[in-house]
Amino acid sequence: MRTVALLLSAAATLAAADFGKDIQPLLEQNCTACHGSIKQLGTVRLDTPSGFEKAKPIAILASMESGSMPPGEKLPSAQLAIFREWIQAGAPWPGGLVLRTGGAGAGGADNVALARLIHAKIVANTSATTKPEAYKVTIPRTAVSYEMVPVPGGDFRMGTPDSEAGRKKDEGPVHPVHIDPFWMSAHEVTWDEYRLFMFANQAGETANKDPRVDAVARPTRPYVEMSFGMGINGYPAISMTQHAANKYAEWLSAKTGEFYRLPTEAEWEYACRAGSETAFPWGDDASKLPEYAWFTDNSDGKYQKVAQKKPNAWGLYDMLGNVMEWTLDQYASYAASATPVNNPWNKATTPYPHAVRGGSWADDGVKCRCGARVASDATWKQQDPQLPKSIWYHTDAQGLGFRLIRPVKVPGPEEMFKYWNNGVEQDQ
Repeated sequence: MRTVALLLSAAATLAAADFGKDIQPLLEQNCTACHGSIKQLGTVRLDTPSGFEKAKPIAILASMESGSMPPGEKLPSAQLAIFREWIQAGAPWPGGLVLRTGGAGAGGADNVALARLIHAKIVANTSATTKPEAYKVTIPRTAVSYEMVPVPGGDFRMGTPDSEAGRKKDEGPVHPVHIDPFWMSAHEVTWDEYRLFMFANQAGETANKDPRVDAVARPTRPYVEMSFGMGINGYPAISMTQHAANKYAEWLSAKTGEFYRLPTEAEWEYACRAGSETAFPWGDDASKLPEYAWFTDNSDGKYQKVAQKKPNAWGLYDMLGNVMEWTLDQYASYAASATPVNNPWNKATTPYPHAVRGGSWADDGVKCRCGARVASDATWKQQDPQLPKSIWYHTDAQGLGFRLIRPVKVPGPEEMFKYWNNGVEQDQ
């Protein structure tokens, strides 16, 4: 009779705790971003039945009830009660179901909570700034530094006129845009900087861990040497996905206490033009391009060290040539407008295409103009042997990199989250 009573009790509990309705959403929204297929914080995986069992369900429950998991946000008592009952019933898991990595870009509550923790650090570290000036930062616990250049706010005409040599249809119509002030990386992010993100031991994070930094999703180890023999120290990092660039921005924000993100397409073009309305920042004379950019005529078939050519009028190097640069925007046609559009951002809704700017070492001069646009493409992962394709690497885009901006106005944590997680990093 006792055995029958226990079975009836377990059955009643299972009826109350429906895995698909109650347990799967809880784990995907609060756990699998840091403990899933992409990131296994502390070698723990909570996206498979075997991983969950290995992590000791009672210990997981205790962490949730104490408020230590997910970080910075205690779950509602009713949700915890259902989770507790499910564990007490033996944590039954349907077949070999593998949960999705909810917070690594798909809007998981754990990443929103992480954004709040990083936001708090940034706010505490930020003083009121009325006149941005250039500054240099040494990444904490490393000897690696980078420089940020102020870009004043203002209005400009985005796009290129029909009369511009080499102009393509997707560069128009020309339309007015207003941009708020920000700082921008003086040059493209280098391997010196990016490898700190790829490999935690190089960033001094194997000891004295900061949980905010440690919780940011990091790239899996590449299956090839990602510089492809073109150079590392002082050279631009290449072949990362837009998702990887976004995660680097989040990691650097958590590491430094300063908010960083990719520029929008409008911010990028505004910074590249540096007050000009011509094909190039210095005018329409294409013969001067070798003075400012590495492109097919002078690159020797590879990327070159950053900041070796002349900067534009605002002190930004390599805006044209060397490597193309990611922006935040989904690639789309421009809309005509008679009045300035305020800080436009075409948010991503699909994995492809996203807007890439600037031209690269492998491009001719026509592609190295302020208004020239490129759309990202799935073929940039053509040689990737993984199934599904990696969310971190575009192995076939060896002329692709990025630089970051830091807005003068610090956004709220929910907006930060949206900048760092577009939710469409998985190829379809």
